[in-house]
Amino acid sequence: MRTRDWPIRSKLTALVVAPVTALLALWIFATTLTFGPALDLLSARTLLYDLGRPGETVVTELQRERRLSVVQLAGTTELPALAEQRQRTDRAITELRRRVDGEELRDAADDLLDARVDQLVTALAALPAGRDFIDDRKVDRAGAIGLYSGMVASAFQAFAGMANLTDPDLNRQALALTALGRSRELLGQADALLAGALTAGRFAEGEHARLVQAIGNQRWLTESAVADLPEAGRAAYQRLTESTAFTRLRAMQDALVVANRSGRPQVDAATWQASHDAVQQQLRDFELAEADELTDRSVPMAVGILVRLAAAGVLGLVAVVISVLVALRVGRTLVRRLSGVRTAALELAEHRLPDVVTRLRRGEQVDVAREAPPLEYGHDEIGEVGRAFTEVQRTAVQAAVDEVTLRRGLNEVFLNIARRSQGLVHRQLHLLDRMERRAEDPDELAELFQVDHLATRLRRHAEDLVILAGSAPGRGWRNPVAMVDLVRGASSEVEAYERVDITSVQPAGVLGRAVGDVIHLLAELIENATAFSPPDTRVTVTGERVTNGYALEITDQGLGMSDAALERANTRLASSPEFDPAESARLGLFVVARLAARHGVRVRLRPSGEGGVTAVVLVPTDLVTAEPPAGPDPATLGAAPAGADRRLARTGVPVDGAAGRLR
Repeated sequence: MRTRDWPIRSKLTALVVAPVTALLALWIFATTLTFGPALDLLSARTLLYDLGRPGETVVTELQRERRLSVVQLAGTTELPALAEQRQRTDRAITELRRRVDGEELRDAADDLLDARVDQLVTALAALPAGRDFIDDRKVDRAGAIGLYSGMVASAFQAFAGMANLTDPDLNRQALALTALGRSRELLGQADALLAGALTAGRFAEGEHARLVQAIGNQRWLTESAVADLPEAGRAAYQRLTESTAFTRLRAMQDALVVANRSGRPQVDAATWQASHDAVQQQLRDFELAEADELTDRSVPMAVGILVRLAAAGVLGLVAVVISVLVALRVGRTLVRRLSGVRTAALELAEHRLPDVVTRLRRGEQVDVAREAPPLEYGHDEIGEVGRAFTEVQRTAVQAAVDEVTLRRGLNEVFLNIARRSQGLVHRQLHLLDRMERRAEDPDELAELFQVDHLATRLRRHAEDLVILAGSAPGRGWRNPVAMVDLVRGASSEVEAYERVDITSVQPAGVLGRAVGDVIHLLAELIENATAFSPPDTRVTVTGERVTNGYALEITDQGLGMSDAALERANTRLASSPEFDPAESARLGLFVVARLAARHGVRVRLRPSGEGGVTAVVLVPTDLVTAEPPAGPDPATLGAAPAGADRRLARTGVPVDGAAGRLR
């Protein structure tokens, strides 16, 4: 549907809804952009305590289990300490799984973190199978280190997914802490490599190179991570590096980096283990403290964002509400005023103007100023439309008055001409009647009958004008007339009367007050039938009594009418419309409708069985009487039928009938 066809209310609603919707969408968008980061900051504590802390415990226990597994593979006997460590690792993993399965963590995590947590849980599920390989010595020390290192790497992938804070400083600190954890993991890998070498007495092939690589990566990653810490964090880490254990561990790392042809580690196992465990614990405590400090900083920041968001949201919502109220007020005012103009236009078109025309046709006087009062709608464009429509109303009402006055004048002209024609035709018929009575020559009498027939038809056409002008024809009867005489009289008024067959007309009569109009009505139908059927075909007229009156059927053998044409014709016959000069070709239709409406006669057209049309005329019961004596009796006629009516009565010549379509 095109917008130009929308109602005014819909257009104004769209005009209001579009900007308000855009403003509301912008407000929601801005609120969402601000609300999301605030939630991320608030969820940092949840992520730390439900994933960070239990995950870090799992990493620590895996690192310890990795070292003991490598030591067992380097030796020849099983270590009781490894079994105990595995139990501690399992408890840590169980706690982690419990935390990550909670709804609170899943609600706080985004899709990326959800996926990485699932990857971590999947990686940890492979631990029992890896332990079996270690116990069965199906892997070497490098394989065991790779097994545990892969699980730890999955944990750090999940930790990295936690670093999605929108504040740049906080996010950089979170990434730095994750990097410090990775550097501590590299230190743990170096410890596992060295523990295996110390237990076996020498480095296996490639182990020294991997040890040197782990130490180098650990130092580089530590430097880059510490550089991204806040100033207080960098100072705390600097103090940490000055401890005795840290200094001793770095010195032993330097010694291990130097190549040794014997392949034996150049450090004391106990000293290395003590220094390593101390440094690992110090680094772990430092990371946990920095993580707590990060969480503590994020909460006030999130609260501040939410406070600003609430203030901005309230102001934005107030702006939206005010915009809606203003738009609705203006829109309703416009709709009300435009609806007033529309209602006035419809009232004029559908009620007042038709009522004015009806009253004018009844002969009443109409005050134009009263029927078209001025419309007051202000002084803007709508007011101008109202004033313009006021002029349209006055012009329309005045035009209706003028049109009815003109129509009334034309009707008077038609009626005057028709009355004059009727007078001349009646005089002509009386003259012909005297001539027919004096004529002795059969040929001369036949010619006089033809002239008489033409005069009779001329009389009917003059009566058509009288009827269309709204008056009644001059012919009238005081007493009932037989139905068969009515049919014969009607047939005598058509041009092709010789084609009419009056086949079966049951005895009945019609009251005198309706005789002239029924004859005229039947004559119009028969005339129309003969005009629209082939000249070599017959038209039949039948009549019979029915429950609610007397039914006459006029059937032709013409080409028939379409269903649509029949429906239109029957509508006109039933409604008795006003005569439209543009429909002059269907003059008979209007005449029949007027005559039928005057006496309550019903006329309907329907297809006939022979391809033509049947006109059914139903004369109501209150007009039907018993059949009077046959033939016209001058003593009983108020105004005797002229012309061919008398010819039929005197000569007894049968007259053919006709039926047809009204055009």
